[in-house]
Amino acid sequence: MKVLGIDIRHSGLKGCVVDTAEGKMLSDCISTPPLEETIPHKVLAQLHQVVNKEFQWEGPVGCAFPAPVHRGIVLSTKRIHESWVDANTEQLFSEITDNPVSVINDTDATGLAEMQFGAGQHQEGLTIVLTINSGMGSSLFFNGQLIPNTELGFIEIQGTTAAEHATNTVRKKDVLRQESWTSRLQIVLDNFEKIFHPRLFILCGQLSSPPPKVFPFIKINTPLKAASFPGEAKIVGAAMAAARGSSRPAYPPNT
Repeated sequence: MKVLGIDIRHSGLKGCVVDTAEGKMLSDCISTPPLEETIPHKVLAQLHQVVNKEFQWEGPVGCAFPAPVHRGIVLSTKRIHESWVDANTEQLFSEITDNPVSVINDTDATGLAEMQFGAGQHQEGLTIVLTINSGMGSSLFFNGQLIPNTELGFIEIQGTTAAEHATNTVRKKDVLRQESWTSRLQIVLDNFEKIFHPRLFILCGQLSSPPPKVFPFIKINTPLKAASFPGEAKIVGAAMAAARGSSRPAYPPNT
């Protein structure tokens, strides 16, 4: 199925047409200028520009959004403007583009692509996918099924959050050598290991390329893999969610 996948982020929107069955990008990616603010009307204006002007798209659209989203409703806004709380993104995005739009948490989108076409293929049990860049995103899968909207980066470890403990931003701020930084990451992984007992960690972002420089310093019991999806995982995962309807929770909703 062909779906237009869009990654919504502070540095601007980025999108391309995706073959969701193969996990392949079928067009060049189109990017917008960085967002000065992530307030709704500015995001909507850029989305309209990408979908209706640049691609002139008619069909399903999948959006990776930097916040937890339940049935299109934004649950919290630690990584985007607070005015998005309780907004129905799927309704807003569908109205502005005149297309059916599915919205999924951006790290969950990364995880979908990685589990289907990357390092998580055929993995059983619990898998934790961590994206470590300026922040720490997480997505959890059990027997390949997404457990949506986890925010493991906000778990408290040694008096601070996991994200504040071991992101790339912290590494640069504290001028940490690679060994020191990865020892902090090991503390984070140790804690996650004791809480969740996963069968696999997959590391995305700064730590996935090239992994040989980082992985030898990480000593944990759980197997560890670098992300291996060969493309824009958020865009492809968002398109996959739109095609499958997997932006909906894997568990029965309470309402």
